[in-house]
Amino acid sequence: MKKLNETLKQMLDALAYAHAGEYLTPREKARVLSQEKGTAQQQVEEVLEPIQADARSKARRVALYLGSELPPEVMDYVIQTCMRLRHELTVLTFESESTARSLLQPHQANLEAAGVEMKLVNLSGKPVAGLARYLRSHPEVAFLACKDSGYLGRSYLHGTQPKNAIPVPVVVVATGEQARKQLKPASNQNDKSTVVA
Repeated sequence: MKKLNETLKQMLDALAYAHAGEYLTPREKARVLSQEKGTAQQQVEEVLEPIQADARSKARRVALYLGSELPPEVMDYVIQTCMRLRHELTVLTFESESTARSLLQPHQANLEAAGVEMKLVNLSGKPVAGLARYLRSHPEVAFLACKDSGYLGRSYLHGTQPKNAIPVPVVVVATGEQARKQLKPASNQNDKSTVVA
């Protein structure tokens, strides 16, 4: 049993080193690996100490497209998904920052209770092009969520959105009983969009 425990400890140490190595530059990796075992752990901790804040910014994220309104169903879905996937939240909007913050304010307590870090990003230009530009330059975003009653959601539901216009999967969240009934047939589409009822 003692040998098994030692083997498991070595495996966990190796995984920790591999995970820590994802946040090091090649030069820092070489320096850590060239050290003796005893000092290598200390070296990794020293190098990672200032990187912790930056590491959080590279965490996987869920993006939420925020228009002029934010139905509670959409925010509930996003918060629950972020919790389950252990992702952070990026809110993308073309609204003014004050308008966006006022829409998000009622959900702030739920975000904090769930431990989900939120970042608000104001975009410019045409909606689909602006979203696509941002998402192409941020590979940490797993998918984009939007409401069914907004421009983007309706364009996906009615099939008017060009295929692959958005470089990540799009989840359209139904916000009412009537919408859920209407979305059932549309959920069989064969592109990267998903309908959550």
